[in-house]
Parts: sequence; C-alpha cells; structure tokens
Amino acid sequence: MDLVSMGHRRRVPSPVQRGGAGRVGGSARPKRRRAAGAALRYAHVRDRGPVRGSRGSKRETVLGCAVALAVAALLIGFAVADRAWGPDIWRGTAPGWPGGGYGFAATVGVLLPWAAAAAITSFSRVNWRRNRARSLGWSASALAGAALSALLLLVVFAAFRPKKRHRGYDCYREGGACWVHTQYPYVWAVGLAATVTGTALLIGGLVAYVRRRTPNDSPPPTT
Repeated sequence: MDLVSMGHRRRVPSPVQRGGAGRVGGSARPKRRRAAGAALRYAHVRDRGPVRGSRGSKRETVLGCAVALAVAALLIGFAVADRAWGPDIWRGTAPGWPGGGYGFAATVGVLLPWAAAAAITSFSRVNWRRNRARSLGWSASALAGAALSALLLLVVFAAFRPKKRHRGYDCYREGGACWVHTQYPYVWAVGLAATVTGTALLIGGLVAYVRRRTPNDSPPPTT
C-alpha cells in the first residue's frame, strides 16, 4: 500500500469523538428522559374527568347527619316507649294470656323473627319506578311488619332487669321487670327458646319455598 492511498483514506473517528465521553468500551449511557412540559401535564390532568366538587361532599355530610339524627331519635323514642308502656303491657296482658307469662313470652319469641322477616322482605320489594300500586302495597306491609317488630321488641326489653344499683320502685311494681322475673323466674329461657324455634321454622319455610319453586329435574339438553 502506497503513501498516496494512505493519505486519501477516510479517517474513522474514535469512540470518544463519536459519542463523547459518555461511551466507553462500546456501552452507551442511557439519556435522561425529559420531563413533560406544562401543557402536557395540564392535558393529562384534564383527561382524568371532572373532579368532585364541594357540593357533593356537602350533600353526603347532610345526609349522614340526617341518618344519624333519625337513628338517635328512634332509639330515644323506643327507650321512652319502653319505660312508659312496657310495664302496662306485661301487667295487663301476661296474667290473662294462655299459659300466663311463660305463654306470653313464648308467643312473643316465636313471632319476633317472622315479623322482622316480613318487614325486610316487603321493603326489599318496593320499586316505585316499575309499579306504584304494588309498591304502595309492599310499603304498607313493610310498615305493618316494622310496627309489629317494634311492639314485640318493646315487650322483650321491658322484661330486662337493670343492675341492682339501678333497681328502684318502678322495677318491683306490678308489670315491672323485677316483678316479671319474680312471677316468672324462667321467662328469659322460655323467650330465648321460642325465638330460636321461630327462627328455625322461618329458615325451614324459606328452604321449602325455594325447593318448591326450583324444578327437581333439569330440562333435557337441546340439540
């Protein structure tokens, strides 16, 4: 090879000259990704959808406060009714009931789960958009079940004896909780057993109803 051809040969740049000081030994250092501009960031945030304003949070707060106040009012009203009418129910009804106080407690215990189930089932069937007439009937049924459940619970809680330090004259008078347990010492056991029996009968009835509505034989496969 002569000197002329060597002079006209194209010089190949070294790795340092091609990629600068960042490439050493044939490996390239990855470049740092530039951050998105202000316009791109703004567009990304805008595509997320409407941000929930303060009006929705205020409505939820008002609704939660209303529900809490309604529950508190119901509890207070139930406590007042239990104190005012509970002894009168036991004094006027239990002695003349078939079986006395034990029969009265058994009747209340059996009816309580059925009344609660009737109220819940009727309320779940209310749909004003589909049929207003049926919804009105189911609403009346739900209110009746709820009223009966409240009355039965009133009888149950009226028979609960308070602690000894809170027992006064009202507890030992005729119809009071202490009077009930004095006249019928095992009323709590009878009421509990009746409630368990009523719940078992309710579950058995529901199972039998579901089995009756479900066909026993599966339909033959279509070809």
